[in-house]
Amino acid sequence: MTMDLIASLAGLAADSPLRALLARREDIMDLTEKSRQAVLTPADPGGLSHTVRALIAVRAAERLGDPVLRDHYFDQFSHGEGAYDLADLVDPARRPDDPWLGAVFDHADRLTRQPRTARQSDIETLQRAGVSDADIVRLAELAAFLGYQARLISGLRLMEAAQ
Repeated sequence: MTMDLIASLAGLAADSPLRALLARREDIMDLTEKSRQAVLTPADPGGLSHTVRALIAVRAAERLGDPVLRDHYFDQFSHGEGAYDLADLVDPARRPDDPWLGAVFDHADRLTRQPRTARQSDIETLQRAGVSDADIVRLAELAAFLGYQARLISGLRLMEAAQ
């Protein structure tokens, strides 16, 4: 499943040698899929609902300038519970009125654009907004996975184009 998803998002041709390479790394693709499920659709999402997680992914893909990845996550987001109420926040330039959600999005956006600039004061801002420590960790895990996935897909696109 993951190999097909990654290959599709990367735009790999059906007969691409890169597909065969990915198939040879089934262990890594399996771990990638388990990570994707753990951060985007965990059994216990805590305070970060599946819909909010998908929305964070949409915003991250938009900030990274990846329309294919953005559309993939938008599809997940749009089928989520409460998506209609959050639809205007798909645009990363929009900020929610809710302080909790605003703090979550600000931090997720920061981790997407400039992860090295995150500081202890950012964690304190999240805590002051009422974001639990467990959700702060969940948010960091989500951002890390999204960065990994975007780099993997981008690298595969570059290698495919070079063939």
